Amino acid sequence: MTIAVIGAGAFGTALACALADAGNEVLLWSRSAQQAKTSAATRKTPRLPDITLPKGVSPIGNLATAANADILLLAVPAQKTAKFLAKHAAQLPNVPLVLCAKGIDLQSFQLQTSIAATHASNHAVAVLTGPGFATEIARGLPTALTLACEDAALGKKLQRQLSTDRLRLYLSTDTTGAQLGGALKNVIAIGAGIVIGAGLGESARAALMTRGFAEMRRLGTAMGGVDETFSGLSGLGDLALTCASPMSRNFAQGLTIGSGDTHGSAKTVEGVATAQAACTLAERHGVEMPVAQVVAAILARKITVVEAMDALLSRPLKQE
Repeated sequence: MTIAVIGAGAFGTALACALADAGNEVLLWSRSAQQAKTSAATRKTPRLPDITLPKGVSPIGNLATAANADILLLAVPAQKTAKFLAKHAAQLPNVPLVLCAKGIDLQSFQLQTSIAATHASNHAVAVLTGPGFATEIARGLPTALTLACEDAALGKKLQRQLSTDRLRLYLSTDTTGAQLGGALKNVIAIGAGIVIGAGLGESARAALMTRGFAEMRRLGTAMGGVDETFSGLSGLGDLALTCASPMSRNFAQGLTIGSGDTHGSAKTVEGVATAQAACTLAERHGVEMPVAQVVAAILARKITVVEAMDALLSRPLKQE
């Protein structure tokens, strides 16, 4: 089977490695033709410098090369999905499109599936999300993710095709809940990083994670997600992973902010844009999200970490 991974960032490259190790032919598209040529020659990629690309991975710089793919995995950053599909959807083969980015579009406030429905309506769509660090997936360490697809029959087929002996996919039909879990946990992870970076302690991180999880569920169900989904891999599982390790870009970004370092990350940090989008959606749906709101305010430099802490601790006492 031929699988095309569109987007040679860390996560896209990791998925390409895992799927190639399982015996698939994998085409890994990079927006830089030169980078694709270099990776093909050296079997190395700047996104995962410690990983050697398996023989089954073919770096490409021309989308036309993916014309015979059986499955497409779209792994460009969430804020780039709409632009990419608007420009390139007509070049893609009419095969299932699996969306791998975790984020809410800041311009349209749409989820990735809604963007795909607008710009690539001829494609059957699924979502791949959940707790998995790129370096660990690429190294073949055991990982479990959520594959969400509203078409149950297609979902089962994709589950069989994309699961490996080290990458286990659990199936869901709740694409809304799965996407919101993956997107909103990034916001909470930034907050958790801020807490630890500012020296506020492990107890504070646990409290922020727990109350942040409640916010994820509130907005998720208000937008049509199934509450049970948020207790699974794409919600609680991903939250637990990203709030506890500097390997998470979002947590690392929070650490930087909390420690007072003004230098931002050069890497894509999906939670930065999603924090703003989440607050707008919360207002539209009449949902309280105080943790997300203070994270967004800190990122926008409207309040300090101390002011954010005071704002959360001064909220009225309430029942859990």
